[in-house]
Amino acid sequence: MEYCKSCLQTNSRPGILFDKEGICPACNYFKTLKKVDWDKRKRQLDKIVAFGKENRSSDGYDCIIGVSGGKDSLRQAIFVKEILGMNPLLVCLSYPPKQIAQRGVDNLSNLINKGFDCTTIQPAPGVWRDLMHKSFFEYTNWARSTELALFSSVPRMAIAYQIPLIWWGDNPALQIGDLGVMGKNGWDGNNTKNLNTLSGGNYKWMLNKNIKTDNILQYLYPSDKEMERAKLQIVYLGYFWNIWSLRDNGFYAALHGLNLRSDKPWESGDHAGVSSVDEDWVTVNQMIKYLKYGFGKVSEYVNEDIRNKRITRNQGIDLIKKYDGKCSTKYIKSFCDFIGISFDEFWWQVDKSVNYDLFLKKNTGEYQPLFEVGKGN
Repeated sequence: MEYCKSCLQTNSRPGILFDKEGICPACNYFKTLKKVDWDKRKRQLDKIVAFGKENRSSDGYDCIIGVSGGKDSLRQAIFVKEILGMNPLLVCLSYPPKQIAQRGVDNLSNLINKGFDCTTIQPAPGVWRDLMHKSFFEYTNWARSTELALFSSVPRMAIAYQIPLIWWGDNPALQIGDLGVMGKNGWDGNNTKNLNTLSGGNYKWMLNKNIKTDNILQYLYPSDKEMERAKLQIVYLGYFWNIWSLRDNGFYAALHGLNLRSDKPWESGDHAGVSSVDEDWVTVNQMIKYLKYGFGKVSEYVNEDIRNKRITRNQGIDLIKKYDGKCSTKYIKSFCDFIGISFDEFWWQVDKSVNYDLFLKKNTGEYQPLFEVGKGN
């Protein structure tokens, strides 16, 4: 494992490619922002807004935004409505009652109460649970199925409502280096289905004798032909903002009523408490990601903070050592109860996916890093 010479991004991230100087794509993109002609980008944005308004649906909506009520969707929704002067339809894929946290319910209500129409999609809880179970034991990633539902729900709704313009947040190719999603330009999001967890929209792995295609319609990403026929254009709105980061969006959202996480960073592996606030099992997945690849949520904060000169690289190393990959046992047990497995079965599966080139197992659920943060192995 190697680290970016500028930030603390690792080359173990799926889809990433460092340049010959050992710099990650996100750092290279960040450098280009100093030379961006923001007036030119504003003109590009104006054309996209015009496209949306010219193709307004019969219901009066000129764009769609996928939302959870969290920091990114709150900031986007307000910007699209108040700055761009558009009339968005918000689309929320809702977690089952046993998964969503009360703060998630409160945050979505906070967003809707700011004057937005919102439609929620609620896949059958039983199928949702069974697919999480299957995702966990096939990929050691319970979100493999739920991510498909999350990202498929918005273009599916856009086709149903005949609203061709979709706003997403940041471009993963530019912000974190997942190059597989890169489209024709920095704002083109029509390759979003190529995200690592979405695998191009592949859903056949979910099927078995009990789960048929008719049971998982909400998990099916529209085909390229369907998107072309509907003239869908997915746009990464973050491309048009010169200040877009986890912290900036978190600060903005907190000032507009966002309910933040109240747990401790050694419980959540999130020292800022502004990400994925609608449920708690994401902390389980971040821990597993850390054991697979050597980085978690704290690394994402730190990398942005280093680029923005909020912290030094050494300060980032200290934060990663303290908190990256941390997860409270209470969240693990809650997740196990939901999908119907024991605590021991959970760690049995996780053990099979740990990268033992990076970690040494000490005890059940206890792993010692074999790498030095910032230097790799």
